[in-house]
Amino acid sequence: MKILDRYILARFLFNFTSSFVILMFIFVFQTIWMFIDELAGKGLDLVIIGKFLFYFMPNLVPQVLPLTVLLASIMTFGALAENYEFAAMKASGISLQRAMKPLIIFILFLAVGTFFFANNVIPAAEYKSYNLRRNIAKVKPALAITEGVFSDIGESNMNIKVDDKYGEDDRMLKSIIIHKRNNSGDNINVIKAKEGELVSSEKSDILQLVLKDGNYYEDIKPKNNRSTNYPHAKAHFETYTINVDLSELNNEDLEEGDVNNTHKMLTVPELRKAIDSLKDQNNKIITKFGDNIYKRSGIIYLNKSVNAAPVEEKDSLNLNISLPKEEIKDTVAINSVEDIVNQYEDYRRVQLFEYALNNISNSVTTISNKKFDLNRRNKIYMLHRIAINDKFALALGCIILFFVGAPLGAIIRKGGIGLPMVVAILLFLAYHFIGIFAKNYAEDGSIPPFVGSWLATAIMLPLGILFTRRATADKAVMSMDRLFSNKIFLKIVGFFNATKNFFKKDTA
Repeated sequence: MKILDRYILARFLFNFTSSFVILMFIFVFQTIWMFIDELAGKGLDLVIIGKFLFYFMPNLVPQVLPLTVLLASIMTFGALAENYEFAAMKASGISLQRAMKPLIIFILFLAVGTFFFANNVIPAAEYKSYNLRRNIAKVKPALAITEGVFSDIGESNMNIKVDDKYGEDDRMLKSIIIHKRNNSGDNINVIKAKEGELVSSEKSDILQLVLKDGNYYEDIKPKNNRSTNYPHAKAHFETYTINVDLSELNNEDLEEGDVNNTHKMLTVPELRKAIDSLKDQNNKIITKFGDNIYKRSGIIYLNKSVNAAPVEEKDSLNLNISLPKEEIKDTVAINSVEDIVNQYEDYRRVQLFEYALNNISNSVTTISNKKFDLNRRNKIYMLHRIAINDKFALALGCIILFFVGAPLGAIIRKGGIGLPMVVAILLFLAYHFIGIFAKNYAEDGSIPPFVGSWLATAIMLPLGILFTRRATADKAVMSMDRLFSNKIFLKIVGFFNATKNFFKKDTA
């Protein structure tokens, strides 16, 4: 048996290694295609591009490894069945489970190694690749400008947005909007131009941004802080040059990393700590915001009895309405909104309703503005929870997909790279897209993060059990004789025949 175990293991390792190398090669080319606009023709050294791809490769393992396990298992057992080696094993009294034993042991070790790889290597690689891209953008300012969104240029306190980049090294810009911040961080200067150009030299530490045919706007702070007028200055220019000091950026260490707090860069203990911190922080923000809205609504003052008081104390109810003392009764019992309204004359009630409507309108606006921030915080929290589940789901997913692929290969009885590749890709696409859709729903809280990470694996588990039972019994995936002899199928056929006869009779 040791010879047979070594033989099956050697066949599987050969298929596994070759499939992993080929698939990784394909996915690396896909990565190059994704980042071709950022890397090609930017004057970057091949060493820097190679480092970026090397740091990015571990991020591809969660996609490549499950497909490799599925493909290698189908190819191995498909070849054994196609060459009647599996039939010879069965004739010798060796069952499918016994033939799978050495591979099961290997897959268990692979799952453990995959977990440690996902927990330690992938976060480190994500940290390196993220900071490398960030530092490249600092050294090459053209890389830092993204079309259609505001981007920072170095440390110049300047945000720039362009509609289009073209020309050599994307140095020519079109439809430019620039926001310049002062030392206190206020946005008081806005520059708009139809065209622009980035002019720099390798020997110079100054980057020149030459703008053409535009306008310069500057907010002027009024002398009187209570003034409701906000004046500004406007000037038109044919050519306007902005100099950006790159002396510090040109000495940038591309290997330096100072961003290490995204969910992809954290290990399991760090994720757990970050999840607890984010949960407490979000609860505090929501509680504080809810208390603020509750107090602004005025509900806090209901169900209270207050004695008649001067106008100044009456204003503490946030009514902001001056009411003469003679219009106030001796005792004001506030138990409902109606009790509040009844204390005033008709024209005062109109003022109260107007104030209430304004208060509600302001509260709705505040809640709408806060909703985006709360959704963003909740998404970050959910991404951390998804990340910690993904590390375990990846390891178990390799085991489940092996039990799907190995018996399926014995059933289809085809080795090589043809049919097994097609079947493996179809199953993996189903597994992959189910996982993507589930995680997208989990990000916004529609489903729990645990379900989002484990749904695809949970769906593949029954398939693995079904295929293993069918392969052990030496049966096909689906018996057509059994299907056509099924009572439910016969009833469906009978229903369609009765419907057909009914319409024939109706037509006659």
